[in-house]
Amino acid sequence: MSDDSKDEKSKGTVDSTINAMAGLAKEVPIYQDAVQPAAKEIGKALCTVTKTVNVALSPVSALIWGYDQVKDFVNNKISEKLQNVPLENIVTPPTHIAGPALESLRYTGAIEELKELYANLIASSMDSSTTERVHPSFVEIIKQLSADEAILLKAFISKNQEPIITIRSNENAKDVGYDEFRHFSLLGEEMNCSNHKQIPNHLDNLSRLGIIEIPAQYQLSDEEFYKPLEEHPFVLKIKEKILEEDRRIPKIKRKTVILTGLGELFVDTCVQDHQDV
Repeated sequence: MSDDSKDEKSKGTVDSTINAMAGLAKEVPIYQDAVQPAAKEIGKALCTVTKTVNVALSPVSALIWGYDQVKDFVNNKISEKLQNVPLENIVTPPTHIAGPALESLRYTGAIEELKELYANLIASSMDSSTTERVHPSFVEIIKQLSADEAILLKAFISKNQEPIITIRSNENAKDVGYDEFRHFSLLGEEMNCSNHKQIPNHLDNLSRLGIIEIPAQYQLSDEEFYKPLEEHPFVLKIKEKILEEDRRIPKIKRKTVILTGLGELFVDTCVQDHQDV
C-alpha cells in the first residue's frame, strides 16, 4: 500500500471518529432532558438527607472542645489534681504523652468518666514522683474505653481479682453444650453502670486492651466468693430456662478476672485520683 493510500485511510478513520463524537454530543442534551426530572428528585432527597444529617450532628459538633475549653481544663482540672504536689515536683510533661492526651480531650472532654482518666494521666505525667510510670499506650487505651468501662476500672483500685461465672447449657449426662451467658459479674451493679447486660462485652474489651485477663482454668479458692453470683435472680432465671429445654441441664463455670501488670499500672496512673496518690 502506498503512503498516499495510508494517509487517506488514516484521515478516513479520524473523520469517522470525529463524526461519531459529534453525533454523541448532539444526543447528550436529549439524554440530559430525559434524566433531569429524576436528577432533580434525587437532588431534593439528598438535600433532605443532608439537612437531617446536619441536625443529627449538630449536638456532636457542639461537644467537640476548642482551644479555650482545653485551656480551662488544664488550668482548673489539672491544677486541682496537682494541688497537693510540692511545687518543685511539678515538671513539664513528656510531649508524646501530653500532646495526644490533650488532642483526644477535644473529642472526649464532654464524657466525664473519660475526662477524669485524662486528667489523672496528665497530672501523673507532670509529677516528677510519678512520671516514670506513665506509659505512652495509656492515651490510646483511654480512647478505646466506654464510660461504663472507665467506671468498672474503679473497682480495681482496691482489688486485683474479681469472681465471674459463665452459665452453660449442657446435654444431659454429657459435658458438651454451649454458653448461655458468658462472664456474669456483679461489678455492673456494684459500680452503678448504665447497662449491666453489656458487662461481658466490657470485660472482653478490657481483656483485649491488656488491662485484665480471664484465664480459662483459674478460679478463686474460696467458694464463698461465687455464691452471690450463682444465687443471683438473673442466673436462677437462666438456669430455669435451660431446665425447660429437652435434655438440657445448666452448668456453672467459675472464672476469675485478674488485673494484669499493665492494668495495675494503668489503674494507679489513670483511674485512681492523683490527689490520693
